[in-house]
Amino acid sequence: MKVFCLGGAGNICREAVLDLVLHSDFEQITIGDFNEEEGRKVVEWLNDPRVDFVPVNVRDHADTVQKMRGYDIVMDGTTITLNGLSTAAIAEAGCHGINLNGFGEENASDAIFRDHGKTCLPGFGMTPGLTQMMAMHAANQLDEVDEVRVSHGSFRPIAFSKSITETTTYEYDPDLPGRVVYENGAFIQVPPFARPREIKLPEPYGKTIQYIIPHAETKTLAQALSPKGVKLIEVRGTWPKQNMELVKSLYDYGFLRNDPITVGETKVGILDCISQYLYNSREGKETELYGYSLHVEVTGTKGGRKVGHTLYHTHPASDGSVADWAGLRSYTRNVGIPLAIATEQIAKGNVKAIGVITPEEAFDPAVIFHELAKRQIYIHGEKIELT
Repeated sequence: MKVFCLGGAGNICREAVLDLVLHSDFEQITIGDFNEEEGRKVVEWLNDPRVDFVPVNVRDHADTVQKMRGYDIVMDGTTITLNGLSTAAIAEAGCHGINLNGFGEENASDAIFRDHGKTCLPGFGMTPGLTQMMAMHAANQLDEVDEVRVSHGSFRPIAFSKSITETTTYEYDPDLPGRVVYENGAFIQVPPFARPREIKLPEPYGKTIQYIIPHAETKTLAQALSPKGVKLIEVRGTWPKQNMELVKSLYDYGFLRNDPITVGETKVGILDCISQYLYNSREGKETELYGYSLHVEVTGTKGGRKVGHTLYHTHPASDGSVADWAGLRSYTRNVGIPLAIATEQIAKGNVKAIGVITPEEAFDPAVIFHELAKRQIYIHGEKIELT
């Protein structure tokens, strides 16, 4: 098997590539990236004869397609704004595809994937991705599902990479149409910072206030759980406290609209200026607490009784006590490892559905949980009877 790791030089995707080197049966692992210097550094870091590097610019469609041809799957670590371009190239090259984001740009390539008999799975990391597996694991134990609340704490600097800076500003864009909740059969648009809810995450994270975010889980879980009569789906998230305070202030003062301003003789979006500053500042690249924390609540009925399931996950500490999990890597490994696991599952033929599919259609949650446990990422669950 051969895998093309698009954007493989990025902080998150390189962790997925490392996982493929450590755990997969791929015979060739190619890093394809626009940043040749970083790409070759990653090849040197991995130090494995199966790993090579190819320079690629996804904006050059024909060249990208040509370089992808012959690979079984493309593991796509590019940014949200590039996913439409990257997915179109993957589809035309006749490869399976998978990415981290899943914001819907991939759907335009569905027919091409189907024509080639290939699978495209958008949005499989921690969230979206593992969160759907956790929700489905709970829902599979219920006869009917009433409410699903997906939450996560993403503890990382606000701008440690350009793609993360983009994600931060994208999710709180006031005009973003995809920030919805699912209620009684309808998707309802909500503004940024809607429906605050206190979520208690396991230590060292503790209590957090989380808000509705525009994530794929809202729509994919609504589809998957429709036969069980689901009535409410809410997806929330938070970042470190100082990050949230900054983004809230930017929203309150209108900066998130990215209105154009003139600096000297140059016209530029005000938020673009702020993003550039954060990306190049110490404050944008550091935070006190690193890691990831998922929390999923599912309520419904089993045998006529009201039941609630709460699932959460844990991983090695970021304090350096566990090799390779210190600092920022306790965040990036959390995101990259599920991507790698799903990549190999698809390449091995363990996913039968073709076209653009959802995580719920792709995997048995138990398979994913088992693979994560091998990497010291554990899923925990609690069940209670509700009155």
